[in-house]
Amino acid sequence: MEAIILAGGLGTRLREVIWDLPKPMAPVGGKPFLHYILERLEMQGVRRVILAVGYKHATISSYFGHRFGAIDIAYSVEEEPLGTGGALKKAMTQISSDQVLLVNGDTLFHVDIPHLVQVHNNRAADLTLSLKPMKRFDRYGAVIVSSDCKVLSFQEKRMCESGLINGGVYVARTDLWDPFELPVPFSFEQFLGDSGAQKLNMYGFLSEGYFIDIGMPEDYERAKSELGTGSGNG
Repeated sequence: MEAIILAGGLGTRLREVIWDLPKPMAPVGGKPFLHYILERLEMQGVRRVILAVGYKHATISSYFGHRFGAIDIAYSVEEEPLGTGGALKKAMTQISSDQVLLVNGDTLFHVDIPHLVQVHNNRAADLTLSLKPMKRFDRYGAVIVSSDCKVLSFQEKRMCESGLINGGVYVARTDLWDPFELPVPFSFEQFLGDSGAQKLNMYGFLSEGYFIDIGMPEDYERAKSELGTGSGNG
């Protein structure tokens, strides 16, 4: 299985605590956060990863090089701002198969990837989103699904007593973009909520696995306490 990791984030909200680093390089337990994502992918059978990089990309490539355990690493460098969607589209040109795993570089979600891929294939989906059930949240939008987990809509961020959030791990067809005329740059998240949702055969995959998002300083601190001591493993 091949994967693309979005690793071009500036970490604007973390600037005071990680200084001048790409967000996936934020140190956690003496290692970059990206280390834990790659470690999880390796455990789940991923053997080739494209790192979609931009901001200070040499910081990432000089640290990880072209190998992480059993994983071969390649790079898709964003020379100008492409947005998350544009970065994924560019990186997909390096994928050799007809499907790919897409992973956010600032979240760690312990999804059963072989099961995710199996469900995606059984449904003949264009795109399958991993969804995390969550209670009392306001920093994420909720994903609304049907009884058979077909994605119906995306709700804006607001206080929710309970719901499903997008966990940032996807399986996609590599020809996902073909039916669309897309601007540059474009946001993958906006694409899903706007033009993409109506035209794609899109499903959700629910998982209760461990989830952490380091996009906010308080959650970055939680990641350091949980991952740095190994309590986020398993």
